[in-house]
Amino acid sequence: MWLPFLGLVVGITLGLLTDISIPEEYSNYLSIAVLAALDTLFGGIRAHLQNIYDEKVFVSGFFFNILLAASLAFLGVHLGVDLYLAAVFAFGVRLFQNIAVIRRLLLTKWSTNKEK
Repeated sequence: MWLPFLGLVVGITLGLLTDISIPEEYSNYLSIAVLAALDTLFGGIRAHLQNIYDEKVFVSGFFFNILLAASLAFLGVHLGVDLYLAAVFAFGVRLFQNIAVIRRLLLTKWSTNKEK
């Protein structure tokens, strides 16, 4: 459970300490990659809280989500259509759903622990 948080902290730290700039033409791909990573992270936290976490599902979901979203963005660029927005919308909705479920699970656990 601590490994995703460690990766997030290391990634944020490296991102803030380095002076790497991403070219503008890759900004669509980067936004999708960040959303896919956050979606997978919060999905893993949700699965852990529901006691259904599986590493294979977590890792395969991460790479599949990124591959599918990057493919949509790539296809959209070549067609001249902003298809990456579909992936941004889908990941955004799933992200907020996962956060809502995590909040409910934590509130339920907190209230049952408080009653004991």
